[in-house]
Amino acid sequence: HYLRWPRAKLKAGEYRFAGEVSIAGAYGKLARGEIFYHTLTIPEGYNLFDVAEAVEQSGLAKAQDFLAAAHNAVWIADIAPHAQTLEGFLFPDTYRFTRHTSAPMMAQAMVVRFRQVFHSVAKGESLPANRILEIVTLASLVEKETGKTSERPVIAGVFQNRLGLGMPLQCDPTVVYAALLDRAYRGNIYASDLRRASPYNTYVNRGLPPGPVANPGRAALQAAFQPARTDFLYFVADTDGGHTFSRTLAEHQRQVQAYRRKTSPRAHG
Repeated sequence: HYLRWPRAKLKAGEYRFAGEVSIAGAYGKLARGEIFYHTLTIPEGYNLFDVAEAVEQSGLAKAQDFLAAAHNAVWIADIAPHAQTLEGFLFPDTYRFTRHTSAPMMAQAMVVRFRQVFHSVAKGESLPANRILEIVTLASLVEKETGKTSERPVIAGVFQNRLGLGMPLQCDPTVVYAALLDRAYRGNIYASDLRRASPYNTYVNRGLPPGPVANPGRAALQAAFQPARTDFLYFVADTDGGHTFSRTLAEHQRQVQAYRRKTSPRAHG
């Protein structure tokens, strides 16, 4: 006697079976299309090079293939028509992809997720493209400067104040990103990095960089969309993983000295 299987269209894909599975059990799983999904988590603040590395670590695609996909900015042409990459729009989240998901499909999924979240942050408000790019760029700086949600609107407010006064932002993450683009980052910021002739270097250029330096999460986007109203113009790291804010340069310099005293080897000796 031949086994009579119910008529079903078996779905192609990668399947995972735990332990011994009967033929009927395997057939049922294929018929139901219980394809195995790989989980890919992109943390907040990853730049496109980090995202590409995470994709490769997941085994889904080669980093170089994802980088090539991320250099096709067609999916954000309506937001950032001059963008060379998808930097800033690869939304940090946990994704589930099949083995057959291509690098371009992964990048597109991240952009789609960005659009969903940004629409929520902006409360459905229709914003001009240049304003959206400004918000995402500012959010990327905020994301790289602090991991404290409570500080993000304040740091966004500080940057907003500096922009309003025509002061250079002097944001270290932009210096790091400029070095990364030149494949010259050495793990620390050196004096030569601060002088680097790059449109992303906010020590030598006033205003925002031409685009994001990382991919911001929802909290950073929210902070950039609604910065805190503050009269702070400076901030420096404290010893508790946060920052100390100052209104004047003199006050800021005192805070910098205090921080250096607390973190110097002698302070712990």
